Amino acid sequence: MDATPAEFFYRLPAPASGLRPGAHRGQGGDGGLEFRGHADWLRAPDARRLDLRATLRDPFQRWQVRLHSPPRAQTVWLVADVSGSMAFGAPRPKLALLADFASSLAWSAWRTGDPFGCVACDDRVREDLLWPPAHQAGRALELGARLHALQPVGHGSRALAQAAAVTGRGRALLFLASDFHVPLEELRGWLSAFAAHWVVPVVLWDQREFEPGGRAGLLPLVDAESGERRLLWWRPALRARWAQAAHERREALKAVFAQARLRPLFIEERFDADAVTRYFVQG
Repeated sequence: MDATPAEFFYRLPAPASGLRPGAHRGQGGDGGLEFRGHADWLRAPDARRLDLRATLRDPFQRWQVRLHSPPRAQTVWLVADVSGSMAFGAPRPKLALLADFASSLAWSAWRTGDPFGCVACDDRVREDLLWPPAHQAGRALELGARLHALQPVGHGSRALAQAAAVTGRGRALLFLASDFHVPLEELRGWLSAFAAHWVVPVVLWDQREFEPGGRAGLLPLVDAESGERRLLWWRPALRARWAQAAHERREALKAVFAQARLRPLFIEERFDADAVTRYFVQG
């Protein structure tokens, strides 16, 4: 993977809380271009920003000073599920979708001026994919290459909530990427663990998970998490039940995310950077 990753636009749901200069609307500070309100002279004694009209409107006849916020940078995290089920998919596994998204996210964060960090988990936090936040252009290509070459070794994603200890309590824009094939109660635990951050759930799915190909007859299946193999008598009635189960699972995930005031981003079959931009623009 040597091409420049696709770039997408993202925005924060509230003013950035970072300290370093950046591209997002900030909170606090002075000397910026974005007007955020007025303060009386005793709180902000800056003659350059005196506002005569606001002073005349003040019922207490206090000198009013305009306050402006400088643009700030905001830390961006990717918390990724790299468990066994992420190896499923044809012709490209879900890990390839994750790699494309991760590379694009790291590149977009660098272009925006935000520090980017990554932590990946299966049954444990993966030390080989643990990167503290930094502003480095080379991370995009390297992360994409590592994920493309990754061979999952853990069956489950039980350690995902432990990533909260890595991301810390300082607020960040956090992309939680997984297929979310876990019990809903476990998913609620994940969301609770990352409650300090602005979370964007990224749901990576493959159509064949819910619509296996082939005609009626015996269909060999492999559980991507446990590796268990079994034969299934594939028939039209079962196909309809699987399609209904897929719809119900999607709606159940949406409901859990809605309870946490989150809106999921579904990425299925292929990664489209423009679709990610539309997610933020239309949200």
